[in-house]
Amino acid sequence: MTSILTNVAAMAALQTLRGINDSLEDTQNRVSSGYRVEKAADNAAYWSIATTMRSDNKALSAVSDALGLGAAKVDTAYSAMDSAIDVISEIKAKIVAATEKGVDKTKVQEEIKQLQAQLMSIAQSASFSGENWVAGNSTKSVVSTFVRDGNGNVSVKTTDYVLSSGSMGNVLFGMTSVGAIETTSGIIGTSSGTIGSIYTMDITSFGSTEISMALTAIEAGLEAMTKAASQLGSISTRIDLQENFVASLSDSIDSGVGRLIDADMEEESSKLTALQTQQQLAIQSLSIANSSAQNILTLFRS
Repeated sequence: MTSILTNVAAMAALQTLRGINDSLEDTQNRVSSGYRVEKAADNAAYWSIATTMRSDNKALSAVSDALGLGAAKVDTAYSAMDSAIDVISEIKAKIVAATEKGVDKTKVQEEIKQLQAQLMSIAQSASFSGENWVAGNSTKSVVSTFVRDGNGNVSVKTTDYVLSSGSMGNVLFGMTSVGAIETTSGIIGTSSGTIGSIYTMDITSFGSTEISMALTAIEAGLEAMTKAASQLGSISTRIDLQENFVASLSDSIDSGVGRLIDADMEEESSKLTALQTQQQLAIQSLSIANSSAQNILTLFRS
């Protein structure tokens, strides 16, 4: 039966065309945006996971910046400690020279005095971003990573380095509560009895016994500074390794998120071509269905 009120063929063709147009619109959006899952409506589970991981990746980016800042602090401290070792070695050489008979210890002491002043200059200058790792008595921390556990709890982990200004600690000088250099503590500031500290010793009136004691104190100081420099070097190496790991982890997260939400452009290109062809055929089919009603007019022509 043919009806001019209800065109079943046209309705079927129109429904097919609507479905094709919807699919074509989705495919075009994927091609233009590059995303398979761009919003929660596309796939709520994947969108939620991707959004959370992107947020974590931003936190990891901040961790990478913090690691760079921490590395700069450690490198500054290491450079200061290394320079101080060189200065102490010079003082040691001057004291050894003073053991020779006939040497004017007053002149030698004048040279030592300048080297002692240089040690103070090194300690004062070894500050980065307001922190001094070669003077003080506290715990310094460097951000190492951002962690999300299995329960969804997040935390920031740090790498700690304890500054000790006690006898033969790992800092050149101590520090007062107001942030000033304390010259009576630390490797250089701690007194070694009657000869004083490395920073204050005056060999002008030293006899052979005091000279020997001074050399012993200098050697102990060098050993402590070498150990401190080694510790700083170890922390620097660990920070470098952590920086590489964070960068690798960030890349892995980006890759994982991409697998969830990125569109497969080869597949979408094939779909787009197929849907465009289907659209043209559906339009042609709808045109044929609509024209069938016109054929009824031929029944009423004389």
